[in-house]
Amino acid sequence: MNEVSNNNNHVPFNNINQGTVAVESSRAITEAQGKLLLAKQFPRNYTNCYATAIEACQRKGFADKAFFAYPRGGQTVTGVTIRFAEELARCYGNIDYGFKELSHEEGKSEMQAYAWDLETNTISVQNFTVEHIMETRQGNRKLTSQRDVYERTANDASRRVRSRILAILPPDLVEDCIKECKKTLAGQNGIPFKDKVKNMVVAFAKYGVTKEMLEKRLDHTVESISEDELTEYIGIFNGLAQKETTVSDWFEQPKTASQMTALLEEAEKEEKEKAQKEEKK
Repeated sequence: MNEVSNNNNHVPFNNINQGTVAVESSRAITEAQGKLLLAKQFPRNYTNCYATAIEACQRKGFADKAFFAYPRGGQTVTGVTIRFAEELARCYGNIDYGFKELSHEEGKSEMQAYAWDLETNTISVQNFTVEHIMETRQGNRKLTSQRDVYERTANDASRRVRSRILAILPPDLVEDCIKECKKTLAGQNGIPFKDKVKNMVVAFAKYGVTKEMLEKRLDHTVESISEDELTEYIGIFNGLAQKETTVSDWFEQPKTASQMTALLEEAEKEEKEKAQKEEKK
């Protein structure tokens, strides 16, 4: 197993419950074997992973949450958030990541943050200690409630998890995604194709054209619409908006109750006429 180490703090393991470790180790081995097997059966396609990640960065809602900034020593520290790292890990696929509390004692917790590429079997691990205190302008405040302790350890762990994920991901993917998010925030990106499709469905609904009606005319799902089909439907919509055409010109509309009654009466009439003709014969 390849290991990318980044252990800034030495952590003693004297307080770890050995019985719990034995049980968890057995369970973890079985779980890890399953993850490795699935990763080998369904390997990632880097081209698709890259395209998916770039598309995610083109969404303003995601780009808004991609960066952080905070003051330190009279300077501003900036970087990418844990949400950014998690989204890239999702797009890249076959990555297991998270954090664990190795031990808990009065005043501190021993933690571990990790990211594991299941395909290459490369793991990045960092062990660290979290003091159960809250830094305030009035000085350090000791944390006593379990909720406060958890929030402090989880907050510290998230920053380490972010670093471990970024250590596993290809540097060019991370750099290109950062650039793409910045372009999105600057308003330099067009609307992603999937969002254009969603906007089309919403726009047609204003004219009483449902998603089902669109799909019946397409003869497949809206989600699988092609660029050429989308262009065509934009033209149809413009025609409706400019009142040059009507919905019935393009789409088969659901029958109303009165229309259904009229169809049934027409069918009954045809059956009677057919029966009369048979009698005359």
